[in-house]
Amino acid sequence: MTEPAEPAETTDPAETIKYRKNGLTRGVTDELAESMTQGWADTERTALEPVPQAAHTARRRAELSAAFPGELLVVPAGNPKVRANDTDYPFRPSSDYAYLTGDQSQDGVLVLTPTGAVGHEAVLYLRDRSRVDNGEFWLDGHGELWDGRRNSLTESERLFGLPCRDVRAVRADLRAATGPARVLRRHDAGVEEALADRAVAERDEEFEVFLSGLRLVKDAFEIEELRFACAATARGFEDVVRVLGTDTETAERLIEGTFFVRARVEGNDVGYSTIAAAGPHATTLHWVRNSGHARPGDLLLLDAGVETNHLYTADVTRTLPVSGRFTELQRKVYDAVYAAQEAGIAAVRPGGQFRDFHRAAQRELAEHLTSWGLFGDLSADKVYELGLHRRFTLAGTGHMLGIDVHDCAHSRTEEHVDGPLVAGMVLTVEPGIYFQENDLTVPEEYRGIGVRIEDDILVTEDGNENLSAGLPRRSDEVEAWLARLRG
Repeated sequence: MTEPAEPAETTDPAETIKYRKNGLTRGVTDELAESMTQGWADTERTALEPVPQAAHTARRRAELSAAFPGELLVVPAGNPKVRANDTDYPFRPSSDYAYLTGDQSQDGVLVLTPTGAVGHEAVLYLRDRSRVDNGEFWLDGHGELWDGRRNSLTESERLFGLPCRDVRAVRADLRAATGPARVLRRHDAGVEEALADRAVAERDEEFEVFLSGLRLVKDAFEIEELRFACAATARGFEDVVRVLGTDTETAERLIEGTFFVRARVEGNDVGYSTIAAAGPHATTLHWVRNSGHARPGDLLLLDAGVETNHLYTADVTRTLPVSGRFTELQRKVYDAVYAAQEAGIAAVRPGGQFRDFHRAAQRELAEHLTSWGLFGDLSADKVYELGLHRRFTLAGTGHMLGIDVHDCAHSRTEEHVDGPLVAGMVLTVEPGIYFQENDLTVPEEYRGIGVRIEDDILVTEDGNENLSAGLPRRSDEVEAWLARLRG
């Protein structure tokens, strides 16, 4: 990476231009400073269309406004996080901010100011374009020539359908506001400080819960985003199969990297850290170290999802025989998980309870595990009642999915895991069986086998739709798919 020069003096004391302490150049001549203020073409864009979700974000803000009349509502995007010294992690805005605005800018802040007993004026505070007249655009480490061009405030107003103001004024504006306030915490310390005398932790927690619950039912835009994410994810899985060796070992990091290329080509990123777990690593639920190798005879558990450019993610898992065919024992375990997933998916319907798919899948797994003699003389009913099967199934069978991989995580329990399914909800169904390498309660040949199958399920008016059905699930279909892709 190159580094910016030391900035010239600015005539505007309010401007703070950031630069590296130990830059190689010292000072800027008057002649160079003058030169850099001239000769730049006007790049203002005047023919911009609103972002695709603009109509939906307006409706979402209206729902938020109606829920908190007379209160100042503040939702920050968040600030960049340092990775090492002066390099940051790639920025991703808070999900609630992106959901309500369609914007993905760092440091942005959405402010809803009450207009009376009901209603709010929504204003988006953003970084304006970096200035040419004081050298900011080329001297500041976050200037246009370093980080790339930002939208002007006028351009942002066209894109997001909101009045936009310079974010450098947001703290002063928040301090000057009156009345009760709520803020989405843990994203912008400066914004929280500006509201410290009016924002109350308990009320802000209620605000976070409401925002999370607002996303429980997906609108048409979100569903299409998730469809695309699943289709792109399927292509990423195909990419992995093509690099997966049949008679040589394949590094888990090569598998991870291969999928990542697809995620970056078709979307914004991966929606979460890819799990490329081969052999006994598949028995670790969140194996993201990916430091091992997939060898012929192993099973590869690949849990990965493409995040779209609008930040919606798929979450799909397939367990694949590296050599192309399951062994007899691998197939027995795999088919049990498949049967459990089938039972779980069948339980996803409007009006049913959210927990129904989990209960159905876990009941099926308990039946199979009991039939293999793993619980002595106990019946499957008793094993399920006592939860003994969970030694080998470990996790819940799924979760909400959307702009977060574990979407709506802070929503009200009675509307979420204890609530009914409603058309428009999207959730994963992902049962698994995991026999740990050191588990002496199971026959030796079972140890080190881990199988999970996961799909993204949309609740429809009359049942459900598997959004990730483009990837085969049944064991014989998986083998045929592997053979076809490998030629």
